[in-house]
Amino acid sequence: MKNGNLEDYLYKDERNNISKVVNKEKKNAKFAKLDYEVLKYNEVKDLSLLNVNLHTGRHHQIRVQLANFGHSIFGDQKYGTRGKSKQIALWAYELKLQHPVTKEDMSFKDLPEPIGTWCILK
Repeated sequence: MKNGNLEDYLYKDERNNISKVVNKEKKNAKFAKLDYEVLKYNEVKDLSLLNVNLHTGRHHQIRVQLANFGHSIFGDQKYGTRGKSKQIALWAYELKLQHPVTKEDMSFKDLPEPIGTWCILK
């Protein structure tokens, strides 16, 4: 299993609704950081299942940083070159938050059905 982190500066082009990795000196560039862990790799399809932990929440951050790293998300027609699909293979499988009233830590999990691109989950 491989893991690592990506740290970049992202610039959001409001007019074209796209973000890109830029030099930190670029005006309005914002720091972006994520950690990733390779959970599974399918050699035949050359697809990886990743667990991504965001430290910042930038516009299209996961898509932009992974594409810049040379590993675009399958089906991402805006930032990627891998696979033509009706749906981008990006899934938020866990959401953690604190209840606004009780302050209880809450966690919700959901995985996609293992069909189509998601067969890698099997």
